[in-house]
Amino acid sequence: MTASDTNQPSTTSVSGPPPECPAHARVWDTEGLARLFGPEAVNDATGFYERLRAKHGAVAPVLVDGDLPAWLVLGYRENLEVLRTPTRFSHDSRIWHCFKENKVAADSPLMPALAWQPVCLFMDGTEHERLRVALTESMTRFDRRGIRRCVTRSAHQLIDEFIGNGQADLVSQFAEQLPLRVVSQLLGMPDETGPRLVEATRDLLRGSETAFKSNEYLVATLDELVARKRAAPGPDITSWLIGHSANLTDEEVAQHLRLVAIAANENTTNLMANTLRMVLTDPRFRASLTGGSMTLPDALEQMLWDEPPTAVAPARWATGDTELAGQSIKAGDMLLLGLAAGNADPVIRPDLSVPMHGNRSHLAFTGGPHECPGQDIGRAVVDTGIDILLMRLPDIELAVPESELRWVSHWIARHLTSLPVKFTPSRREGPATATDGSAGEVDGAPASQGAVDGGREAARDALAAISSADLPRAHTPWWSRLKGWLSGK
Repeated sequence: MTASDTNQPSTTSVSGPPPECPAHARVWDTEGLARLFGPEAVNDATGFYERLRAKHGAVAPVLVDGDLPAWLVLGYRENLEVLRTPTRFSHDSRIWHCFKENKVAADSPLMPALAWQPVCLFMDGTEHERLRVALTESMTRFDRRGIRRCVTRSAHQLIDEFIGNGQADLVSQFAEQLPLRVVSQLLGMPDETGPRLVEATRDLLRGSETAFKSNEYLVATLDELVARKRAAPGPDITSWLIGHSANLTDEEVAQHLRLVAIAANENTTNLMANTLRMVLTDPRFRASLTGGSMTLPDALEQMLWDEPPTAVAPARWATGDTELAGQSIKAGDMLLLGLAAGNADPVIRPDLSVPMHGNRSHLAFTGGPHECPGQDIGRAVVDTGIDILLMRLPDIELAVPESELRWVSHWIARHLTSLPVKFTPSRREGPATATDGSAGEVDGAPASQGAVDGGREAARDALAAISSADLPRAHTPWWSRLKGWLSGK
């Protein structure tokens, strides 16, 4: 999960003057500048970034919607410099000169991503620290095993819904469903809320005609959750935010729950869909997994290098006149973080075919004081979810030619629209589940189920540490089945 893509405004109206910054003196010459919203960027993002890099270097001037000027940061080191120096590059969008000069239309597609909101994502300094610490400490109170139990439970439920059909769409029936089902448990919501919450959040992010009503539903659901948990706390993120020493108001709690829900769904969905596609279609992944030189966590990190779920992260704003990679940045200028371009920077990756197994220094979760606080939860959802899917459907394969897969793209990211697969139909055999969806009760599952889940996790950890060739086949049933499937047996 990365908070940089939580790009829909809430219904809360927030007043207050923007922070001051030095007067903006730039007169932009927009003649010939590339458009980040144009077809060139949408249809061939990788080529677009490299052409900009060749022409301008590590930081390139671009135009965003409404032909408004911005800087796109393409270099790996330059992205880190922006991310790590909030005194020079603020997260507070109210200092953007285009906002101050009323150049951004009210219905601009920029507004959901850039309009200031009362959450830590748009704050710096002590107020950011107060809210960020409360959010991070509340999210990290779940141990790794507890989160994986939540993922295991939800993944089995989803697979049970289509395993008897012999076919499925892994985007709409799995990748778009699993992250928020898990998050709803971690937030302390009952089971029946999960599917409707997924539907509303997906509709909100699509920007459909009913997106406003979906956002109202999301906000109302979270407000109700906060009120219920304040009256009767439980072992969940909502209760821990309410009880944190930072003394968040109910509005602040609800706003940050919304931040978590949208970030978890959008980015984790994209990462899971991309990783599943690569496992099903890429010979490099197949060969590496079959030979034991790559585990599923390795594959996940490789995807975070090659196709980060957020390609361009909005945004930072210059607090004063400065220089970056030879470009003259003026106070109030907007800088967009080119995470995909930075990951492919030839200065650090001269050969993109060299595996990046185990290397977590990519930009996929940004960096600095605003680095995604939920990245470990996101990894656990994707890693465990795919592990269970391959275990339950050992002969799964793509149901259409790879050339028929389609994406929908915009300036922040591109999304796989569907991933049709086929497999041998089987019976429902997911584990028994509790009726209450709270994470605390999942953690308190009967000892027999906890032992099974713990044994599976221990086996996965052991397999990641040694070569599969050294393991007796009888002791590694799921890995043997995966190897057989990847080998075409």
